[in-house]
Amino acid sequence: MPIVDLRDDDTVLRSRLREVAHEVGFFHLTGHDVPDALTRRLLAASRALFALPQPAKDAVAMTNSPHFRGYTRLGGELTGGETDWREQIDIGPERVPLVDPTEDYLRLQGPNQWPAGLPELPAVIAEWDAALADVGRRLLRHFAASLGSPADVFEAAFAQTPATLIKVVRYPAVADSTQGVGAHRDAGVLTLLLAEPGTTGLQVKGATGWIDVDPVAGAFIVNIGEMLEIASGGYLRATEHRVKLSNAERISVPYFFNPRLDATLPVLTLPSELAAGAHGVTADPSNERIFAVYGRNAWKSRLRAHPDVAAANGYVSG
Repeated sequence: MPIVDLRDDDTVLRSRLREVAHEVGFFHLTGHDVPDALTRRLLAASRALFALPQPAKDAVAMTNSPHFRGYTRLGGELTGGETDWREQIDIGPERVPLVDPTEDYLRLQGPNQWPAGLPELPAVIAEWDAALADVGRRLLRHFAASLGSPADVFEAAFAQTPATLIKVVRYPAVADSTQGVGAHRDAGVLTLLLAEPGTTGLQVKGATGWIDVDPVAGAFIVNIGEMLEIASGGYLRATEHRVKLSNAERISVPYFFNPRLDATLPVLTLPSELAAGAHGVTADPSNERIFAVYGRNAWKSRLRAHPDVAAANGYVSG
């Protein structure tokens, strides 16, 4: 996988970002300035989370949350209608729920559920959120400028209440190639993934088949989401990916850098030389329509991935 250094000169960096996001849609990001000490604290808290007794984790089960926040047991999430074999906790911005929201997707705003036996988790997650939101904003500014638009063209969509999402995930050690997460494209804008060096499982769909993506020490694995593909007129590529289990346990923390639930990203007007090379927006029959408003896509994804949560809260599953 390509490596991009965020400390490079702006001209070099923007050219590199445009090239790798156009051709691959995935890359390793170095030079991001997220402290190693914070990363170590997050991984330690993640291990402590999954070491809790099962009843302590089940006490904050996502089925308790009308906002799709909380813990999911092994086998409790679906991708493409098939069972994913991982356990995880989903954490979003800590906000007050809206009363009688005008759109179903606005129900995704609300508080988190925190396991009582891990009081340090909220603070380390808050630091992680702030650090990675800064990286995400820097990347988006460079992407916008690399495509011939003002660097701040996307900022209004992320103002005030961005709908970022953090998943802390454990993939168990399984001897065969069981589905950890099925093949999919991310519905949002950018994903920044922390995965422990030396672990395996993430695969990206290439022109000739699936390619293993092994973590690089000190780097994030970054990929383009469907909304950024659309905003770039299909020039930037939202690439299909999956996780296969192996005989080694794996901890990962994906950070989904997404705009406000009610935001619509502007579709950029590309310079003619870039427009001529745009791939076009990827057709995905299994995903049906991609909506312009981010929250509609997020709501659709949550209903499909967690039908038990939808049922527990009286939502109509899609």
